[in-house]
Amino acid sequence: MSTPESEPHNTSSNIETGFILMRQQIERQGRTYIELWFITENGPKRVITPAEPFVMFVHTRDIAQVETLFNANKLPFRCNHLALCTFDHEEVCALYLDTHKQTLNAQACLRGADISLFEHDIRLIDRFLMERFIYGSASFTGHFNAKYQSIENAKLKPGHYHPSFRTLSLDIECSEYGELYSIGLAAKGYQCVLMIGDPDDPKHSDAPEWLHWLSDEKSLLMAFVEALNQFDPDVIVGWSVVNFDFRLLVKRAEKHRVPLNIGRNNSKARWRNGRGGDENGQGFIVIPGRIVVDGIDALKSMTYQFESFSLEFVSQALLGKGKKIENVHDRMAHINHDFQHNKVKLAEYNLQDCELVLDIFEHTKLLDFLILRSHLTGLTLDRMGGWVAAFTNLYLPKLHRAGYVSPNRPEDGGLASPGGYVMSSKPGLYQHVLVLDFKSLYPSIIRTFKIDPMGLVEGLKRKETAIPGFKGAYFDRLKHFLPNIITSLWQQRDEAKKDQDAARSQALKIMMNSFYGVLGSGGCRFYDTRLASSITKRGHSIMQTTAKWIEEQGYEVIYGDTDSTFVWLKGDYNAERAHEVGNHLAQHINALWRTTLKKDFDIECQLELEFETYFSRFLMPTIRGAETGSKKRYAGVKASLNGDTELVFKGLETVRSDWTELAKEFQQTLYGKVFNDEPVEEYVRNIVQEVYNGERDHQLVYKKRLRQALSAYVKNVPPHVKAARLADQHNAALGRSLQYQHKGFISYVYTTSGAEPEEYRQSPFDYEHYIEKQLKPVADAILPFVGSQFDEVTSRQLGLF
Repeated sequence: MSTPESEPHNTSSNIETGFILMRQQIERQGRTYIELWFITENGPKRVITPAEPFVMFVHTRDIAQVETLFNANKLPFRCNHLALCTFDHEEVCALYLDTHKQTLNAQACLRGADISLFEHDIRLIDRFLMERFIYGSASFTGHFNAKYQSIENAKLKPGHYHPSFRTLSLDIECSEYGELYSIGLAAKGYQCVLMIGDPDDPKHSDAPEWLHWLSDEKSLLMAFVEALNQFDPDVIVGWSVVNFDFRLLVKRAEKHRVPLNIGRNNSKARWRNGRGGDENGQGFIVIPGRIVVDGIDALKSMTYQFESFSLEFVSQALLGKGKKIENVHDRMAHINHDFQHNKVKLAEYNLQDCELVLDIFEHTKLLDFLILRSHLTGLTLDRMGGWVAAFTNLYLPKLHRAGYVSPNRPEDGGLASPGGYVMSSKPGLYQHVLVLDFKSLYPSIIRTFKIDPMGLVEGLKRKETAIPGFKGAYFDRLKHFLPNIITSLWQQRDEAKKDQDAARSQALKIMMNSFYGVLGSGGCRFYDTRLASSITKRGHSIMQTTAKWIEEQGYEVIYGDTDSTFVWLKGDYNAERAHEVGNHLAQHINALWRTTLKKDFDIECQLELEFETYFSRFLMPTIRGAETGSKKRYAGVKASLNGDTELVFKGLETVRSDWTELAKEFQQTLYGKVFNDEPVEEYVRNIVQEVYNGERDHQLVYKKRLRQALSAYVKNVPPHVKAARLADQHNAALGRSLQYQHKGFISYVYTTSGAEPEEYRQSPFDYEHYIEKQLKPVADAILPFVGSQFDEVTSRQLGLF
């Protein structure tokens, strides 16, 4: 096979701009090329670069030994002496190899000789794009190659293109043994369900037009390939779509020897196991010319949090609607039954799952978020997490141009960095409490004190003129990159908020706030405990000084948490007056910080304190069973200038998923009564009475996550695990599939026989448990502040039972 440079029938292409949909490396005749699929105004384009070498760096002093080792092992390589050095100011040389196999052999050879390597773990594709400052989109030109239907010998440079995707939602239905029943596909204006079944069955006479019948599983898979290619999506979405739907589709296609040619140019989809090669672990699906985005991972990357990430729970939470199969816990039995007796109903269920996913993507603007994240960081749409990679993409090319190669990750995983500031609270039931927040405190500290990996290296060379940090750190005033990166993101976020672009604002916020975590992570090549400590310890100092300055104004600080300060005004206030004080305090503290930082460090202050919230009533509880104030737990009545009020809970039972609905309702009602100065003792007694009467049985369910397989719980077997084991014993006895052997949620109740699964409860409820473990802790967090105790209120009543 000839190389791309010599392919016949090449014609020059015009310059085009597009969004990078997917990317991979390919080898031809012992050389490596980068394949990029773009979405452009003229449709999808396959772009191939000239051959690209793999690159890594070694100390210049080791190059003679390297040459001897490589020659002895017949490893072809090239070497280049560059004007680069390590953070220890030692010169390095670049080594270039042509294939991935050669590169792995070279790394093993050098490690065996105890020769230090630098940047050997940077992926070829990542290096190619970041060194050209290409993030998300690019402009390209090259030669059209008819044989490969691609633009080859392509030259690329940064560009900006906002794509409009053809998006297809996919969902499969199958037996508990993985036998396919149907495959659902949906898009805007498009519905299709492929189902194994007999079209001549009288029960199917009124089947909808979008339902297509296939005779067997092999025919189903072949029809799927045809339907997907005919629709020709850019993006495929779903729920656990990679590690469930596509994993199973690949397996069933292999079983029936059906080529899964669902990539563009009739290319085959390829399954790749994750780290360690575990066939049952996380994996990846590679479909040339298309990208697969899982809804669960995408929501997590956008920092959504739910009690459960099941499609039913998330769709109910976000959209207020759910699935057609009612009993989620017995879903498999419903699916098997419907496949045998009501295939049309199963098809409707299959299609509804597809459409719920589309609705969630539309409601949350997930793809808009992922596109923007790609433009900001270079992360692909399907890359979840990856903030270390994002930081590297942005920082490394700048570092190279400043004359440095990056250090390696710490072999020991790094030391734990100090956490955020948390002040010991002053427990009490208060009136008129303000909350003052520093706007993006950690990014502000990075900007103000010039905290930066290279800035640390340069600052240590010139301590007398540098800005001091913590743990012996000094930061150069001029030679740095991160403060400027943060400033650019900050300005973009202000613009996004002004334009009311929520997805863009959220992406920028997540990215800015990720940088502290990256610098404090042993998984980052720029990890240095002096960097993370200079952020968090500076944060501690700022919060303590801010509290002192506020108290000098005659107010009392009752709590502080990371970037928030809680201020008790002491006195009689209305909402208007409290807001005036809050705004004045923020302005006063900001002025003090500007003056202080200029005087002490000769730096411009980027810190900004904002008046955030006014609580007309506020509770800071004690730690259970102690007089000490709690942390990260409080409740209050938030009051706005227009007279609106809102009952707010933080860290208490109402917002925790592992407390019962009984405790949550009790807390909300009880706290509301206390905050409104209403009598509470009769309410407490009535609730206890209703529990004993069985009137609250529907609110006694616990729901808790199984964080590992059931078999992994050996020494410590908590109640929810016991309930899950009982549930699966019942499932096995009834011939049903086992629901709880792996991670997931279990709903259970406490009975006189202990914890039992909700769906298989056999013993009476243990009402004493719920009184003591659910009602009493809630009541005793607030009743002492109004001169009462739960036991005193209920003692006479409890004595009757």
